[in-house]
Formats: sequence, structure tokens, C-alpha cells
Amino acid sequence: MTGQNDTSPKRPEQAGSPPPPMVPIAPPAPPSADVENQTPAHAQTTGTGFGVPGILQRWKKEESLRRGSLALRGLSTVFSFLAFIIMASNKQGYSEDFNKYEEYSYVLAIAILSMLYSGVQAARHVHQLFTGREVFQRRTSALADFIGDQIMAYLLLSSSSSAMPITNRKREIQIDLFTDSSAAAISMAFLAFVALALSALISGYKLSSQSYI
Repeated sequence: MTGQNDTSPKRPEQAGSPPPPMVPIAPPAPPSADVENQTPAHAQTTGTGFGVPGILQRWKKEESLRRGSLALRGLSTVFSFLAFIIMASNKQGYSEDFNKYEEYSYVLAIAILSMLYSGVQAARHVHQLFTGREVFQRRTSALADFIGDQIMAYLLLSSSSSAMPITNRKREIQIDLFTDSSAAAISMAFLAFVALALSALISGYKLSSQSYI
């Protein structure tokens, strides 16, 4: 009996001993903290995803505008050249000569001026497309294109309008090679006006979309 009492565990002493000190444990971080830490990276990725396509789309739009402007200036050059050639060769002996009419001489002079202007502008756009370099500053080029296109378009329309009445009067009397050539030259000048008018719209859009920052 005595041996059994000596070998038994001393539960009363363990029960009466003070409990071990409690070590404070920090609570786990709330999920909102992880979300807040991940938000900047997510926002940065999202911004980059939307920014790159926007830049690419803007580059494609600018490239399309350049090509469209080049095509219109090329057409204006061709139509102006045809108006110049047809009117300069519009001579039917001494009786019928375009030099006798101020309206036809006006058409010839504006056709030459339009041909030179459109040709120089087309060459500048070709240089820009192949080299990727601006001859002048972008804002200066856009302003010069907008003003120049409007002036040349007005002059072409003015010359065509001034020569149209006399051509109609002569065609009412007699239709011959001289009147047909005059009408053809006027038509070419008017088509050159249409091309430059559309080019002026593109130039105006490019000028309005320029950044002044």
C-alpha cells in the first residue's frame, strides 16, 4: 500500500501549481490588408493594358491620316497638272486662243500654282513617311498645311467659277474643240479643288488634335 502511494503521480501538486504564463499571439492580418497591398499592382497592370492599345490606336490613326493626306495631295497635283496642260494647249489658230480671255489665263496661273504647292507638299509627306522625321515642327506643319490648303482650294474654286460663265456662253453658240478643252481644264481645276478641300479637313483635324502641353 505504501509503495503504491509513493509511485502514484502527484496530481494534487500539479493541480495546485500556478498556470504557465500566456504568451500573447498577434492576430492574423485581415484580408483587407492583402487586398490593399495588391491593389496598386493590379491598377498598374490594368492601366498599362489600356494605355498600350490606346497608343497603338493613335499611331495607326496618325498613319492613316498621313497616307490619306498624301493621296489627296497627289490627286491635287495630277488634276492641277492636267488643267495646266489642257489650258496651255487650248489654241485653235489665231481666232481662238486662251490668252485672249482673262478667265482662262487665271485658270492657267492657278493650276500652275496649285501643281507646285501640291507637289511640294506631297514630296514632304513622302519624305516623312519613309524617314519618320518631320521637316518642321509638327504644330507648325499642321498650321501651314491647314492655311495653305484653304488658300489653294479657294483659288482653284475662284478660277473655276470665273471661267465657267464664259465657257457656257461660248458653248451655247458653238461647241468645238476649244470649248471642250476649256470645259475639261475647268473640270480638272475643280477636281483639284475637291482634293485640296478634303486635305484641308484632314489638316484641320490634325491641327485641332495637337497637344499644347
